[in-house]
Amino acid sequence: MLKAINTKILIAILAALTAIGSAAIYQSHEAHKAAAILQQQQHDADEQRSRDEAFRKQVEQDKKRHNSAAGNEGKTWKSYIP
Repeated sequence: MLKAINTKILIAILAALTAIGSAAIYQSHEAHKAAAILQQQQHDADEQRSRDEAFRKQVEQDKKRHNSAAGNEGKTWKSYIP
């Protein structure tokens, strides 16, 4: 009788340890997955920043070109003869 109770207690302890171990493994797996997602998001944010910066530079260059052309526009109308 005592041997059966000890066996049942041992099985219960092993089941509890198995549950704790699997929970620890699951938590570790989720932490690695979250770290990978965070790294991907940071990489995407860096790429977006570089694209935004390139776009801003292009807009500034286009603005400078547009403004210089607009400065010469009045001269063309003065020399226009219908």
